[in-house]
Amino acid sequence: MVKETKTESPVLFMSEASFSYAGGHSGAGVEGISLSLGKGEVALLCGSSGCGKTTVTRLANGLAPHFYEGTETGTVRVCGLDVAHAELWETARFVGSVFQNPKTQFYNVDVRGEVAFGCENLGFEPADIERRVDASAKEFNLTPLIDESLFSLSGGQKQRVACASAAATSPALVVLDEPSSNLDFEAIAQLRMAISRWKATGTAVLVAEHRIHYLEGIADYVLYLDNGRLARRWTADEFARLDDAERIRLGLRARSVDDAFRNSGCCSVPAMPYAQKAALGENVVRLENLTAHCRKNGVLEKTLEIASLELPVGSITALVGACGAGKSTFAEAVCGLNRCDGTVTLEGARLGKRARRRKCFMVMQDASHQLFSESVLDEVVLGMEGPDRQQRGLDILCDLDLDLFAEDHPLSLSGGQRQRVAIAQALATNRALVVYDEPTSGLDLFHMQQVAEGICRVCERGITQVVITHDPEFALSCCTHVAVMDRGRITEAYPLEESGISRLASFFRSEYHAGEDDPSIRKTPYSRQKE
Repeated sequence: MVKETKTESPVLFMSEASFSYAGGHSGAGVEGISLSLGKGEVALLCGSSGCGKTTVTRLANGLAPHFYEGTETGTVRVCGLDVAHAELWETARFVGSVFQNPKTQFYNVDVRGEVAFGCENLGFEPADIERRVDASAKEFNLTPLIDESLFSLSGGQKQRVACASAAATSPALVVLDEPSSNLDFEAIAQLRMAISRWKATGTAVLVAEHRIHYLEGIADYVLYLDNGRLARRWTADEFARLDDAERIRLGLRARSVDDAFRNSGCCSVPAMPYAQKAALGENVVRLENLTAHCRKNGVLEKTLEIASLELPVGSITALVGACGAGKSTFAEAVCGLNRCDGTVTLEGARLGKRARRRKCFMVMQDASHQLFSESVLDEVVLGMEGPDRQQRGLDILCDLDLDLFAEDHPLSLSGGQRQRVAIAQALATNRALVVYDEPTSGLDLFHMQQVAEGICRVCERGITQVVITHDPEFALSCCTHVAVMDRGRITEAYPLEESGISRLASFFRSEYHAGEDDPSIRKTPYSRQKE
């Protein structure tokens, strides 16, 4: 996989590629990366947060060093093009990219314009652009949203738009950086099908991921990075035989959906015993007649309608559901952050919207929106009181493996690190209700476990928590209850005891395996398909 010895020239070829960022940029550089990908081959880049996965993707699509300045050595070629010395527009003819935060790559305000953007830049004919846009929208289930504003979409829907835009130009190489971080299991299944189709048609795919289960049976190679170096390599068969204990030691997530449930006890944070859940008592946080509206195409539509929901005081409820089901709207309404009606009864008092802002705390999906201070430590102690607040803030940062970044600017950190800073803010408050919107997006196994441990410690203080998540490993690690949302309504709610775990497993499996029998999906390597 390293040497350029294939009968066909590789789509992506790296030889001893190294990159270090200039100007004190906190991104992890890489050293001596060698790999090659041929037509229809899929490589998974994995490793802990900050190990250099994103930098490898930036080398492949030319953003390093053209956008991210720094020193590059070695060789990086795509379809024979030296991307380090070619203009970005030249590289764009061969490479499609999907970033971890899709909003950073949007140039339009509507879905159709964004999907068409790359094709227009490359000078495709109008009729061809229209055909490509329609095909990509259908492939990523965006046809009903094609004329919507990007600002009205959920995080997962925006990620699907980014994928569709990358696919529309029919690139030789698709580079994806944490593409599943904001997706539900249904959307992940669609992403899996898209990668399978790219593979079947000869497109090479390079994926940097923590949530690796959806690439089972698709990835030809698994590349493990450690401190900027390519430390381990496996073929698909070799990785499938990797011992679970070794996988967990390396900080890698479950390799399949079934493994996430079958091996939930392997996590360092065991599922909370139901006997302990039962000790939560009879006091509840009650949500009543919680509604919210938004305007779509000039029509006011109800996006949230919660007649009644009770959360046991001190519980940790996993709120699950498809992208666009209203989960983020629910979180904002509970915390009094959007235009909504209804009440939340907390500590015996019925709270209106203004009172909820004082009693509740929300960790947003995009943590950058709530980071304002000049240093990580200042951010954490902002809402704390008392002469020992600096030390208490440092203790919280240490618990989340952030103490070394205490004096760094929050926005200089990686996406996963920013997420943990926002969670540290939540842990530093004494609010009665904390809501997390996808707190483990972009986190590796080790840091996911740290977040789960932190949330369990908050639970010990009697604070009620709601976790919006598409992450079954995380839900099994710390949640006590589950609530399922569909089209703005809670359709079922249950404790996460033995039968509840079975129900949750059925929920995720039913979403994930949708479309598995699609005849257009081919899991065998492209080279063997040609034979």
